[in-house]
Amino acid sequence: MDKVRVSIAIPASIISDTPHLREKTSKIGLIARAAAIFRVEEIIIYLDNTKVDQTREQKFIALLLRYLETPQYLRKTLFKLEPDLQYAGILPPLRIPHHPLSGKIKHLKIGEYREGVVLAEHKDGLEVDIGVQHPALMRHSQFKVGTRLTTQIVSISKTIEVQTVNREEVPQYWGYHVQADKQTFGQLSMAHNFDLRLATAKIGTSIEDNITEISRQWNGNILVGFGAPSRGLHEIAQDQGLNLSTLTDFILNTIPNQGTATVRTEEALLATLAILNIYFPA
Repeated sequence: MDKVRVSIAIPASIISDTPHLREKTSKIGLIARAAAIFRVEEIIIYLDNTKVDQTREQKFIALLLRYLETPQYLRKTLFKLEPDLQYAGILPPLRIPHHPLSGKIKHLKIGEYREGVVLAEHKDGLEVDIGVQHPALMRHSQFKVGTRLTTQIVSISKTIEVQTVNREEVPQYWGYHVQADKQTFGQLSMAHNFDLRLATAKIGTSIEDNITEISRQWNGNILVGFGAPSRGLHEIAQDQGLNLSTLTDFILNTIPNQGTATVRTEEALLATLAILNIYFPA
């Protein structure tokens, strides 16, 4: 079986019912935590209302999600001081594997993976910040200053040496990517090469009724789509002249017999990913 990569699609209007920046920040923090807890590989922010310009909301969500995924020791280098990040400090850290607690060289191990950023060119290669007291040396020069890299420790002596590696080569969960292209859920679902597409909706079938068939298709790239605070994926698809059943393989109600009139997107996200994690653990 190929590696399973779960992507989640959330609407740009997910913060539309939240007026204050502090509460918007908190909501996106919950989404980042849920994605990290359940090893989501990609968070896609789609445009769910083509009648208004959602660029501002989409950029804000993407900025905060990327900031939270970035190791703390790289944030000052990779992010400018922006008003949209003023409440990011109140959020709990993700504590994913590439957010190490120690910044001491003595705790490094050969073969360890670290996220880094290129600081400067060196006569022997590049100086790379990997979150310890002194920059590491990478004996390559094909990367520009300011580039973020996934690295692996190859030598620890007077000089720490690292090599660049493909993020996909890291054996443990290594955080999520963020995609914020200007596309609707319909365009996203039809254009991407997903092996399995799941939609979450109040009007949907139980995952238990579909578990056998989903299990057969649970492989490769998987998309899990979520609706907006004011309307679900059925309505969002209809606005684009589409039928949700033609855009996805399964429409699932992951919170049957809900006790509230509505379920917020971030709540549906936690519930759905928790259920999928039980049935399909990594």
